[in-house]
Amino acid sequence: MQNKKLWRRLLGLTRASVVGVREDDADGSVVVSVRGHRSEHKRCGRCRRRSPLYDRGEGRRRWRSLDLGTQQVWLEADAPRVKCAVHGPTVAAVPWARHGAGHTRDFDDTVAWLAVQCSKTAVTELLRVAWRTVGAIITRVQADIDAGVDRYEGLRRIGIDEISYKRGHRYLTVVVDHDTGRLVWVAVGRDEATLSRFFELVGPQRCELITHVSADAATWIAKAVRAHCPNAVLCADAFHVVAWATDALDEVRRAAWNDARAVARAEGRRPRGRPHRDAPRRPGHDRARALKNARYALWKNPENLTDNQATKLAWIARTDPRLHRAYLLN
Repeated sequence: MQNKKLWRRLLGLTRASVVGVREDDADGSVVVSVRGHRSEHKRCGRCRRRSPLYDRGEGRRRWRSLDLGTQQVWLEADAPRVKCAVHGPTVAAVPWARHGAGHTRDFDDTVAWLAVQCSKTAVTELLRVAWRTVGAIITRVQADIDAGVDRYEGLRRIGIDEISYKRGHRYLTVVVDHDTGRLVWVAVGRDEATLSRFFELVGPQRCELITHVSADAATWIAKAVRAHCPNAVLCADAFHVVAWATDALDEVRRAAWNDARAVARAEGRRPRGRPHRDAPRRPGHDRARALKNARYALWKNPENLTDNQATKLAWIARTDPRLHRAYLLN
């Protein structure tokens, strides 16, 4: 196999050829001179239409490619400009990079994937780029995906919720597709106007096809859904149902504990030290002490209880039917 063909395969180049490979004397990186195939010449970088040559542009330029081990790799090629009938003078398209990017498509796609899977520090240190660069790459990749995918097609059952992303009560409104599990739309804000922008993007005809919308009990979500999705059933999502049930169970537990403490106060102050064996029993004190830390037993499923928690839960079932029923309902 010839060296140029091997380099083309290593770099994952398609519709392009390797002209030469050299080492940069300044930093020791690998610089690969490339050239697009004849069918890729003189195309607008925005719409890829065939266009006449305008000028030589800024001469040769470089694009950062994926590293080979510890060595940085750069692709180098001429970057002339063409005169597009629609977009005017524009840098000619190249098959290995997106328009206006300083990185190859493979580099962009790798950064975007790592940004979802890894932490901020891991991405920047692994690929040796700044976090601002990662943000710009994600914007490019998202725009490229949105141009070829209709995110709002086929929406039938969706979920709406808000999530905080910074200090100072800053929130994002998030919409997901329950049928595919895809993230459909995200925007800054959490009010009726913000959510209405999403339904305007979907369009009235496709909004009529939405059958179910899961959300919390926020009134601004309910108003926006009723205004734009006349055929949708508004449902409580599973997360908030469990959260509400857990909060209700905790209220019953606190009420039982407060009742036991009230009985204990009525029985009088507990003497210091260990009580004498002949001292009268104090049911209020005993019950309040037994209910201490009961929430850990009440929050778990039966199969996950420890021996002590199972014993405490059995005691609750015998002595407090109301609290045990709240546990069963949860």
